[in-house]
Amino acid sequence: MQPTGISESHGKTRDININIRVKRTQRDLIDQAAELLGKSRSDFMLETACREAEDVLLDQCFFTLDAAAFEKFQALLDKPPSENPRLRKLIATPAPWEL
Repeated sequence: MQPTGISESHGKTRDININIRVKRTQRDLIDQAAELLGKSRSDFMLETACREAEDVLLDQCFFTLDAAAFEKFQALLDKPPSENPRLRKLIATPAPWEL
């Protein structure tokens, strides 16, 4: 998932600076991860920060329902899941590292 609004390919130019102070060990850790992904420190930090920001914002989303729709929604949540043999088989299968 490409973070919103930061891709050069989408015609957006970077015209604002964000400055942060970090410990040398933090910078080195970021540099090591960025290098593994073939990215610059700035690109790595920007993509990671935007992805995290999107996750935080998405976790805060809410929706409103009238009383009848909320009751129906609540009933669906309270209903036990339907039988799923493929899921049951997957759960019963040992993980490769457990073999």
